[in-house]
Amino acid sequence: MKKKIVLIGMMGSGKSTIGKILSKTLKLNFIDTDILIEKKCGLKIKEIFDKYGEKYFRDKEEKIVLNILLNDKKPCVLALGGGAFLNKKLQKVVLQKTISVWLDTNIELIYKRCKKSNKRPLLDESNDKKLKKIIKDLLKIRNPIYSKAKFIVKTNEQPVRVCNKILIYIKNLI
Repeated sequence: MKKKIVLIGMMGSGKSTIGKILSKTLKLNFIDTDILIEKKCGLKIKEIFDKYGEKYFRDKEEKIVLNILLNDKKPCVLALGGGAFLNKKLQKVVLQKTISVWLDTNIELIYKRCKKSNKRPLLDESNDKKLKKIIKDLLKIRNPIYSKAKFIVKTNEQPVRVCNKILIYIKNLI
């Protein structure tokens, strides 16, 4: 495996879970860009949003992700934050230089996973109905962009099965 595998999709789509399983199976490093950004900034994502705003976070995200994609030559499995692929620069590099995989997840599963979390700044809502609407609105904007990925996999199965589908796709590329 010479290329990086980049997992894209909504928050709560399973990028971190799938990424860890995939990287272990392929014996590659796993990088969760949200965790990396938190380490570099010394703050949680929600704290970065609260203290500096979304633009500051997106600028940091772009710089850190581009550095990994363009300067780190080692193959790895990379889980992008939910909004990262909307960045045109990142999108272009991901599509040209990596194996991009969209973890296509339905609204109910995202809702179920995200309502338990207080780490997701764009979903900082306590009202369940409002939370579902925010997720639905984000999906409407993001899904057409996510669909540009080289491979699309539905995540309505166990993570190991989703990984197996990705592995079959990757093996067909080699």
